[in-house]
Amino acid sequence: MPYVTLMPVFARDILHGGPHTFGFLMGATGVGALLGALYLASRMTIAGLGLVIAIAAGTFGIGLITFSVSRALWLSILLMALTGFGMMVQMAASNTVLQTVAADGMRGRVMGYYTVAFVGMTPLGSLLSGWLASWVGVQSTVFISGVCCILGASVFTYGLPGLREMVRPIYEGKGIELKGKTL
Repeated sequence: MPYVTLMPVFARDILHGGPHTFGFLMGATGVGALLGALYLASRMTIAGLGLVIAIAAGTFGIGLITFSVSRALWLSILLMALTGFGMMVQMAASNTVLQTVAADGMRGRVMGYYTVAFVGMTPLGSLLSGWLASWVGVQSTVFISGVCCILGASVFTYGLPGLREMVRPIYEGKGIELKGKTL
């Protein structure tokens, strides 16, 4: 998420634009996020969301990496749409899985921790990205962030079979039809 903090620098210094360039980049992120939300809304089941989360996180990382090296505004806008798509799908699908597997009496607490971890860490991530950008540069910072997303997606994918086994009884207990798929 800290790439948003660095977006004004990309708009001004890398893409040699101004407020309109920043607006186009952020707008493209929003369009991608909207498309991601529509994709998730079109899904008929939560089965298979684990793989969707992994792919979306990888897509987010790829979008950040390629955006970090882009010098063309039109390409950067497309990449921001891809990044917005990956970000929204990963966040919303993760939220859906968490709310589904949490026990009814614990759902509020689980979502409270999720919110604190997500919203509460954003300022720290922005501070870290600002520090890193002053040390290695803005483009390298966003590149590193993308690599971290891909590494996180890889670790998640590696652990997915174990997670599937843990959530299968929860899904079955809630009457969620799996059709051979789980998380």
